[in-house]
Amino acid sequence: MAKDQFDYGPEEGELVVAVVREVKQNGAYVDLEEYEGTEGFIFIGEIASGWVKNIRSYARPGQRLICKVIRTRSDNKSLELSLKSVSEERKRDRLAEWKNEERAKQLLKVLSEQVNWSQADLNENQTELTEAFGTLYGAFEEAATKPESLTELGFEGDWIQPFIDIAVKNIIPDTVEIRGHFTINVEDGDGIEIIREALIAAESVSDKETELEVSCHYDGAPSYRIELKAPDFKTAEEGWNRATEACIEFVKSSGGSAKAQRE
Repeated sequence: MAKDQFDYGPEEGELVVAVVREVKQNGAYVDLEEYEGTEGFIFIGEIASGWVKNIRSYARPGQRLICKVIRTRSDNKSLELSLKSVSEERKRDRLAEWKNEERAKQLLKVLSEQVNWSQADLNENQTELTEAFGTLYGAFEEAATKPESLTELGFEGDWIQPFIDIAVKNIIPDTVEIRGHFTINVEDGDGIEIIREALIAAESVSDKETELEVSCHYDGAPSYRIELKAPDFKTAEEGWNRATEACIEFVKSSGGSAKAQRE
């Protein structure tokens, strides 16, 4: 469920998505996207580090900003915010998270029209999915990668399969990555060469036709990192199985021991 449907506001230290409503000489007034009816103020000293000659260089009406809550009031309807306290990396990550959640809301709305939910049904299911998976986008993401997750958590109804279909069509990323580690031990005097060839055997599973890429890296004996990239989960899973089997079998045939573990 959207945060604005809950009866509380953001906490101090939380990163919020805000839209600039009005710019004054001493700061900017903003409205919070995820908390309906909640406004914030960014004092000029919290706009940027150093001297700010023109606030409009940093905040313009209608602009969307990622801010940090530095002080709340008892009514949770007006907040003091900081723009300068949020790094560019955290701004990008938080904005991407917000965009994903907005996208998920739109997908759920499409589903509600397909299965003829009322507004109450839509609100209730959005709430339950968000509570079960942490975010609504997380529910779609989990359904796309592990369809049985919905029923495992007790969800039921004729909307389940359409939900999964929408998730698979809209959420699965263009590139799937799997990471893990080999633990390899070889007592033989040629142990280094055996391990090198075993990792090459894992990498040889790479396939240009299926766009599967496998790479292995030294992390410090006896640990070796394996990374796979593929266009879909099925190819990635099959690649993981073949790559790890190739490495482990080579090591064992050479008198050593090896195991693989996913991150």
